[in-house]
Amino acid sequence: MSTFIDYSTIKFMVNQVHDLEGLTSSTYYQNHDPESLMLFLDAVAAFAEKELYPYFRAMDAVPARFSDGNIQTHEQIGKVIREGAAMGLLLTPIEEKDGGLQAPYTLHTAAHAILEAANNHVPGYLGLTLGAAELIQHFGNDSLREAFVNRMLSGEWCGTMCLTEPQAGSSLSDVLTTAYPAEDGSYRIKGQKIFISGGDHEHTSNIIHLVLARIDGAPAGTKGISLFVVPKYRNDGTDQWIRNDVSTAGDFQKLGQRGYCTTHLIFGEKEDCHGWLVGDPNRGLSHMFQMMNGARIAVGRGAASIALAAYQASLAYARERLQGRPIDTSGKKDVEMEQVPIIEHPDVRRMLYLQKALAEGSMCLVLQTAYYLDRMKMTDDPKERLKFHLLLELLTPLCKTFPSEKGIEAVNNGLQVLGGYGYCEDYILQQYYRDIRIFAIYEGTTGIQSIDLLGRKVPLQQGAVLQELMKEINHTIDACKTQELLATYAHELEIQLSKLLQTTEYLQHFAKENDYERYLADATIYMDLFGIIVVGWQWLKMALMAQNMMRQKSGNYSDAFYQSKIHTMQFYFKYEIARTDSLINILESGQELTLPGPDYF
Repeated sequence: MSTFIDYSTIKFMVNQVHDLEGLTSSTYYQNHDPESLMLFLDAVAAFAEKELYPYFRAMDAVPARFSDGNIQTHEQIGKVIREGAAMGLLLTPIEEKDGGLQAPYTLHTAAHAILEAANNHVPGYLGLTLGAAELIQHFGNDSLREAFVNRMLSGEWCGTMCLTEPQAGSSLSDVLTTAYPAEDGSYRIKGQKIFISGGDHEHTSNIIHLVLARIDGAPAGTKGISLFVVPKYRNDGTDQWIRNDVSTAGDFQKLGQRGYCTTHLIFGEKEDCHGWLVGDPNRGLSHMFQMMNGARIAVGRGAASIALAAYQASLAYARERLQGRPIDTSGKKDVEMEQVPIIEHPDVRRMLYLQKALAEGSMCLVLQTAYYLDRMKMTDDPKERLKFHLLLELLTPLCKTFPSEKGIEAVNNGLQVLGGYGYCEDYILQQYYRDIRIFAIYEGTTGIQSIDLLGRKVPLQQGAVLQELMKEINHTIDACKTQELLATYAHELEIQLSKLLQTTEYLQHFAKENDYERYLADATIYMDLFGIIVVGWQWLKMALMAQNMMRQKSGNYSDAFYQSKIHTMQFYFKYEIARTDSLINILESGQELTLPGPDYF
């Protein structure tokens, strides 16, 4: 078994819970079968074991750094980019007509989750390159596609997304980077971008930046933002590649993910930065959202992967660490007895089960989101396509947020299992704890995602998208009601769904009265409530499948494996679902304590 992830659980989720066979039976994915895809996943796991995990701590110890105008990173990153591309890690979701493998996104998500569990400092270089290439493929003209896409998907060049600016932060309507039209049809780009992941390194011969900028004279706000391809090196027209006036001002030294460079870039310092428009003028933000939504799913996946890895590390420690003795029936300890592994102590077991419940529940949610993307791709029915598109829209902010926030909680419990050693560099938990903290900030903070969920996604189609999700959940509930062991939990989740809808209606009353500040004031609390219930559904799905596999004796794993899923579902319902009433009380309280007014700070 790996030291950083339980492959059996990942395969169980992909194959059984999210029906890989059903995906590959579609016309869209007909050139694949579950067996061959599992072999690919095994190859990814072997790659992660050999080329990523052994370098995880070294990349933290010697972080990316800025020197003489360039960013220097660990040399192993270049090897992972090259060999990962050669394995097809950049081609799995790309359509065959564009030279890709056209494999299910569910499988792609599982593969990258394994990489991120092994070493979360590395896969982002690949992921951003894939996202940038897909965006150029989708919105760019023929010349842009020909110039950039193949070299990016081959791993020869890397890609980035450049949104954030020093004065704007998450407020993209305040972007100041400007694009000036040139006579040759290109634009001259001038401005600064900060917090650019993978923004500069020595491992590829070019880095292709996708930059949000405002064409000179464009309208204010997000309606005046356009999208541009801005390479680090540009072709001078004679097949010579020259510097494109993209300079690196520095690299941010971070709490965690130190091997993943985070740069400050300056465009057009010498007035000679060339960029090429992608898609339509003034529609850059809507174009970029294709990449941003993919990045948000990837953030959730990365957080869930770290939480899974931390669980494996703390579980191994708890099985080996001898400390304390059991309490006998008289309430005393026999000091003459040998010490026992700390995993025998109930409170330690509670923390481990909480890690397992949050980490595996998070990963199942991420794969559910990927599954909906697959279902959207493989159907020719416009109504079905719209249905899965809307479900994907609804789950994306949750998929980004729940694993990020609950992952922090899970890793925190893992660190606590180790006690004082958890706080020391001798053990790996402290690095997981530092690494995962950024994921609640990446690609829009928890507050931004929560406002997106309650303010934009829940009201979609006059609330019809929320009803579609309820139908999906109720399908699982109905199936569980026929199983004696699961019926109680099915009824409990049904009650929780009813409460969620009632609370949603209560809050929407404020929106109908145009009191949007009050409506969204506790959006983060609503996100917490929503996430607990939706992940409860994921655990019920896992328990149902485990029960069916045991009854039919048709699964690939032992009864003990399946029973562990049912037990963790029961744990989740006892310790997490029980928290929903307190969240509802907060959301439906008449007190307004955070709205603008007198300052009591």
